[in-house]
This record gives sequence, C-alpha cells and structure tokens, in this order.
Amino acid sequence: MKEPARHTVTAALPYANGPLHIGHIAGAYLPADIYVRSLRQRGKEVLFVCGSDEHGAAITIRAMKEGTSPRAIVDKYHALMGKAFTDFGIHFDIYHRTSSELHRETSQQFFLKLYDNGAFSEQEEQQYYDEEAKQFLADRYITGTCPKCGNTDAYGDQCEKCGSALSPKDLIDPRSTLSGSKPVLKGTKHWYLKMDEAQQWVEQWINTGVLDDKQHHDPKEWKASVIGQCNSWLKDGLRPRAMTRDLDWGVPVPLPGAEGKVLYVWLDAPIGYISATKQWAQDKGVAWEKWWKGDDSRLVHFIGKDNIVFHAIIFPILLKLHGGYVLPQNVPANEFLNLEGRKISTSRNWAVWLHEYLERWPNRQDELRYCLATIIPEQKDSEFTWKDFQDKNNNELVAIIGNFVQRVFVLCHKYYAGKAPEAGEATVDDLALWSTVHASIEDIARDVDQFRFREALQAAMNVARAGNKYLSDNEPWKLEKTDPERTRTILANSLNVTAVLALALEPFLPFTADRLRKMLGLSELGWSEVFRKDLVGAGQILSPAEHLFKPIDDAAIAAEVDRLHAMEPAQPAPPFTGQPKPENATTPKANIAFDDFVKLDLRVGTITAAERVPKADKLLKLTIEVGEAIPRTVVSGIAEYYAPEQLTGQQVVVVANLEPRKMRGVESQGMVLMAEDASGKLVFVQPKDVIAPGSEVR
Repeated sequence: MKEPARHTVTAALPYANGPLHIGHIAGAYLPADIYVRSLRQRGKEVLFVCGSDEHGAAITIRAMKEGTSPRAIVDKYHALMGKAFTDFGIHFDIYHRTSSELHRETSQQFFLKLYDNGAFSEQEEQQYYDEEAKQFLADRYITGTCPKCGNTDAYGDQCEKCGSALSPKDLIDPRSTLSGSKPVLKGTKHWYLKMDEAQQWVEQWINTGVLDDKQHHDPKEWKASVIGQCNSWLKDGLRPRAMTRDLDWGVPVPLPGAEGKVLYVWLDAPIGYISATKQWAQDKGVAWEKWWKGDDSRLVHFIGKDNIVFHAIIFPILLKLHGGYVLPQNVPANEFLNLEGRKISTSRNWAVWLHEYLERWPNRQDELRYCLATIIPEQKDSEFTWKDFQDKNNNELVAIIGNFVQRVFVLCHKYYAGKAPEAGEATVDDLALWSTVHASIEDIARDVDQFRFREALQAAMNVARAGNKYLSDNEPWKLEKTDPERTRTILANSLNVTAVLALALEPFLPFTADRLRKMLGLSELGWSEVFRKDLVGAGQILSPAEHLFKPIDDAAIAAEVDRLHAMEPAQPAPPFTGQPKPENATTPKANIAFDDFVKLDLRVGTITAAERVPKADKLLKLTIEVGEAIPRTVVSGIAEYYAPEQLTGQQVVVVANLEPRKMRGVESQGMVLMAEDASGKLVFVQPKDVIAPGSEVR
C-alpha cells in the first residue's frame, strides 16, 4: 500500500462529566500517544487531535444533581482532563471542546449537508419519557435486561457485556437512570440516518477494504475483534438510527420545527475531530482540508471497544454520505482494563484517577506510563494491580534501565572525569552488541506500525537488556588496569547504547528519554541517527550519575490498596434466568448463617461534625457519637451527595466493629450504612425517630 503523505490521528473524545482514570489512558490515549510519537520520530507528518465531548444528557443530569449549570460542569472537567493529559505527557496538537462556537457551526453545516444529500428520513416515534424527571430519555439513560445475553445493566443503545446493538424498546424491564422509575412511551419527531441503505457498501468496505479506486484499506491489518464486532452489527442488518434528541444542552438541530432538539452525540462528537482540526488550522494559519480530504492522508481512530461501531460504521457512513472525506484506514480499538480483579467502576470509585495519581506520585509519570504500556488491553481485557506496578518499577525500570545507565555514568566519571571516552577497534562482542541493538530498533518501528505496543516496548527494553549484558560480560571495571584501551571502547559503546536507548524509550517514557538526553548532553535525536555508533562524541561532558528510577516499598503500595478499598464495588449480578427482574428489585446476595449476622455490631450514631478530606473529591471525614467516651472518626465516600454543613445532627447507622482502615491518611473507625437507588444516588439508612447514640440495631 502506498505510503501516506500525512497521518490524521484521533483519540476518543473523553466525556466531560468526570475525571480520567487509568482505564481511559490504557485503552485509548497512551496507545495513541505512543503511535504519534513514534511516527514523528521517523519524520512522518502527523496531526494528533482530541477534545472534550461536552454535550448530552449525562452533563445536564450532573448539573442538576450539583445545583449548577451544564456549562460549569464542562468547564470544570475540560480543564481537569486537559491538565491531566499534559502532565502525563499525552501531547495533542490540539485539545478542543465540542461546546465551542466553531464546533457548533461545523456540526450544523455538516448536518445540513447530509440533509441536503438525502441522508435522513423524518419519523414520528414513540420514545421513552421519564414522567418524574419530565424529560425524554437518551438511550444511555435507559437501562434494563439485554434480551440476548441477560445482562441486567444493558444500556438503551448497546449491551456492553455482549456488544449487541440495541434500541431502548429491545430492553426487558426498562428503567430510567434519572429517577429509577419505569419510563412511558410518548410521541416525538426525529431525523433518522438511513443506515440500512449503506449496508452493502459498508459490508464490502469492512471485509475487503475496498470502497472505490481511492478509498481502501487492508482488513488484515485490522484487529479481529474490530472486524468481528462490525460483522455482528452487519449480520443483524443496519437499521435507521435517530441522529437527533430531545434535549436542551447540545448543538441545536438547524431546521425549522426542530426547536428543543439537538444533534445526537454520535453525530455531534465525531465531528469534534473535524472542528478541532479546523481550530488548529486557524491557529496555525494553514488549511485544514488536506488532513481530512486528501487522498494521500491516513485517518486512524484510537478508541475503546465500546466505541467500535460508532467509529467503524456510523462515522464512516456520515463521512461518505457527506462526501469529500477520507474514511479511516484503521480503528485499532482496545479491550477494557480491569483493576485489582474487578471491573473499573466510576460510580463506586473503584478506579485510579489520573489527576490524583499525579498528585500523589509527583514526577513519576513514566512509571505509570510504563506499567500501563505493558498491559495495554490490545487483544483481551487486562488488569492493573498495585503490586504489579511495584514489581515492574523495581524489577524492570530500576533493575534494567536504571541499573544500566547508572553503571555507565558511574564508570565514566570514575575513569574519565565525566567525559565520554573514544572507542577503539571493534571486537566480535562489540559487533554483536550493535547487531542486537539495531534489530531491536527495527522491531520497535514494525510493532508500532502494527499497533502492537506491548511488543514494541519490550523491544525498547531489549536495548537496555543488551547493554546490561554487554557490561556484565566484558567487566570493564576489571580491565581498566590491564587493558585501558578496551575499557574505553566498552564504555564508549555503552554510552552510545544509552543514547539509542533514549530514542527507543521516547514514545513510551518521554520524561525519562528527555532526562537521558540531557545527561548525555544531546539535543533531540532523529530516527535516521539511530544506527550511528558515535551519537556521543569523544570528550562529550556528561552529567553526574543519577538514579532514573527509585524503588517503591511495600508501605506505599499498601497505602494505595487501602485507598482503593475506601469504596467497595457491588457484588456481581447473578446468572440470567430468562425471567425479567421485578421493578426496583435488587440483586440478592448469598445466604449467610444467623451466627454470622450477629457478629455485626450495628449502632445508631449522631454526626457531630463533618469536613472534606483534602485532595479527595468523594470523601468526607465524619465525627460520630456512638455512645462511647470518645466519638468515632469515620471516612465515607458520600461527598457527591452531601455537603459537610448538611450533616451535623443527622442520625445514621454505623458498623462499629470493622477493623480500622487508613484512607488518605485518616483512620476510619467504622462504616456508615447507605442505601443506593437505581441512579446511583446514596441516602442514609437511619432511624425514623430520634434515638440515643449507641443504640443497637438488630
């Protein structure tokens, strides 16, 4: 296939109603950043775009819960996510936002072009309406039982467990996530994308890679999971899909009679890639069209597996029906990242939040980048554990990279006053070293181009492994007195391997690569220089030896695990029995013996003081009188639902005989019992009448 002149790379627009967690990073943003950095190293012309997805019902719901406006919500999280990306070394050319005026204009113009091209049909439909919340429900705000796999928490547009495309009316026992009530059907008009008319060409394009003389890709380069999920949709038959919604927060539908309607997020959000490109081009004073319309441009979307059909089917249909745009050459979607044996859950705080990691582990971005890069869920779900994070830091970063660099710099300062020595005539060992190093470099480029980032990182690590082996095999510290010429050659080669290592690591560990270059006194290194053996010239002044990475002790890891367990996730749902679950029913847990129940010390307590836990958005520190000489301190994850000033005087039920646990440095001496409704809202379990603190619950 012809080498493209330029690469347009997009990373999924994160939704601006919450912060980023490591699942987001491992699934889309770190792989995209590695890919872009590697392309740029090799002199490719690349545009890397992203931005905040700032419309939709979820944002209006969060605004209502917090008593604020949708604009305030998106402004808060756009800034938080943008800073976290920058601090973590994810370097977009532009990080835009879909609430901008330019995006509104771009989306409306795109919609009108589709409308003029006959892409839509107008349909009256019966849509679910929440009578308590008094609004129509977006697909994602209706949940129920999937008719295909029995998942009781399937969404109205897709079951995330089996990947099936759904409509809200397909769900068994639908319920509103706004109020928890059963929604009713109510008539409304929408504009439907005629996806059924695209069935034939989409099927051909996905499976053969051929669209026309100019538009083609190699389906063998696409992941089997992506092709498989697309074919699952195609097998069921593409159906018309509404591209508008009844909401008041979003891009208004630019048609007469469409008051109170906005563009559906899966038309609005992908166009955010285009509007971001336009904004970047305006800022640079250049044309934007070549990145999206040039026949010699390569478009690649980095996403998670829950967004495959939107990027591989729906967005390509929109682009083709509009006309003039290139279709994606690849959609290298990743699977999901789990956490400590469980699925990441933002509602239950079962997550490692990126901004909090950066606060707790300052200047240690590359340690997390490294660990996540080794477990990118490329072919199947993978798992992050804090123990694995510790092991990879101590046994790989410290023991392999850090050990090699430290030894080289210590020896150069010891024998040559901190100046690079000059290499002599090469031996068989020297030639073998460079053969291994150069083969590893070629492996990195090949693996990155094939979206095998885990293998590419191992190839980069093989450069450090080769350097360590070379030093250990040749033992220059023993040769200095008997063969100083050989010692100079060994250390000169080792310094140049260190320079190559900086280049090899740059896509994965950019902060470390930058430190290495500075230690060596080098500027930016180009890929074309990687096969040189004199990157560090004789006499080059070297920085003092320093530790690139520090060991992580057990106490630091234990603190992270304790912090994570501050909010326990829910028990998994039972297997589907084929019967719909009664409205508002909860998932039963396994029976326990009465003797186990009576072990619980449940007491009524009165909250006498409450305050926020520093640097913890969801935690409150409660002082609770439970009939003892000294009140208890309890840390509870209820800050989203209660302000501290609301709580003084509230009576609650406390589990008083839990083992104390430290959370964010505060020892929690019990647990407050809460009830959770279908929308995730938490309320206190408390006595109906005031009762003395310390009264037993039984």
